[in-house]
Amino acid sequence: MRLPRVARRNQLLGAAREVFVAQGYHSAAMDDIAERAGVSKPVLYQHFPGKLELYLALLDQQCEIMVDKIRSALDSTHDNKQRVAATMDAYFDFVEHETGAFRLVFESDLTNEPAVRERVADAQLECARLISVVIAEDTGLAPEESMLLAVGLTGISQVTARYWLASGSSVSRDTASLLISQLAWRGIAKFPMGHHGADGGK
Repeated sequence: MRLPRVARRNQLLGAAREVFVAQGYHSAAMDDIAERAGVSKPVLYQHFPGKLELYLALLDQQCEIMVDKIRSALDSTHDNKQRVAATMDAYFDFVEHETGAFRLVFESDLTNEPAVRERVADAQLECARLISVVIAEDTGLAPEESMLLAVGLTGISQVTARYWLASGSSVSRDTASLLISQLAWRGIAKFPMGHHGADGGK
């Protein structure tokens, strides 16, 4: 069946995600990806001129998903304690997703490729920037100070969520996320707050 271009591209990205997550960039072959997608190799090359281009397109997709999760978490409430909890949960959700696609962002075997490093760094900075805007609004801290706090919060979230998954911890995902959000909230709540508390007032 001849799929519309966007649908075909998404199908190919889905197949590529499975192969790259399972095998890593270096071991994955375009033949494997075409076979997984059920297409001929020429069809795959019509959409992506090479393995790197395919990997970068997939990385862009996953970085966008991560940033969107953080944006949605921050927009989900005006209660700052709940915002912290939602943001932590968004990272746990991203790393726990059954596709394992977070590995492309956080555990890529292609970090010596500048285009990969740049995309991952940009996505992480964008997450921190979104958080820093909220911190600046609610604490009155300067943008640079808010950004430092935001980078600290994203670092805690990412590192902990990845450790939780990799260690096969018996702690449930909800409990793990709650513990880290409590840790983060008890830290961030000590900064001078504006008038954006639990009542959601401006």
